[in-house]
Amino acid sequence: MATKQNTGGSNVFESKIGDLTVSGRAHSLSAWFVLALRLMMGYAFLYSGVSKITAAEPFGAGGYLAHSAATNGNPLAGLFAWMGSTPWFVEFANVAVPWGELFIGLGLLVGALVRLAAFFGALMMLMFYFGNWDIAHGLINGDFAYMLVFLAVAAFGAGRILGLDQYIETLDVGGQALIERYPRLEYVLG
Repeated sequence: MATKQNTGGSNVFESKIGDLTVSGRAHSLSAWFVLALRLMMGYAFLYSGVSKITAAEPFGAGGYLAHSAATNGNPLAGLFAWMGSTPWFVEFANVAVPWGELFIGLGLLVGALVRLAAFFGALMMLMFYFGNWDIAHGLINGDFAYMLVFLAVAAFGAGRILGLDQYIETLDVGGQALIERYPRLEYVLG
């Protein structure tokens, strides 16, 4: 059986984990879909953050943390109960959730620090997945799907598609592009 060898190119991707290698070739329209995912999640998170910050009543995570997970058979119910009964954590969540949503959304919409924003967005969605635990229709729900969308946005470097990351990475720092001078920044940019 013959196999086709990938020779590189902007639409070819490959990854190796241990002894398993996966590769593929993306359609040229894929960039538009990745951009659409980035903008959709950016708008959703920005809107959610602004709504919480500007609400008549201040956002409060305590009740959700203390009671939501305990009522639905959640495997992390004990952790959520601890978070909901720990005053400093509740105060942290009261600030981190709305402002985190705002900054994640803003970062995705303008395409700046997209991988960092997508990481924290995926982390928030993972916490929402367990907080809203419901397996009546299987293990996959909207929170889990959104977590995967955030990870896809990060993996495809969506900040380089009509975003500021494509410019930030090329900023001149001592005669070198920023990303060449500080290669670890590729984990937060892109």
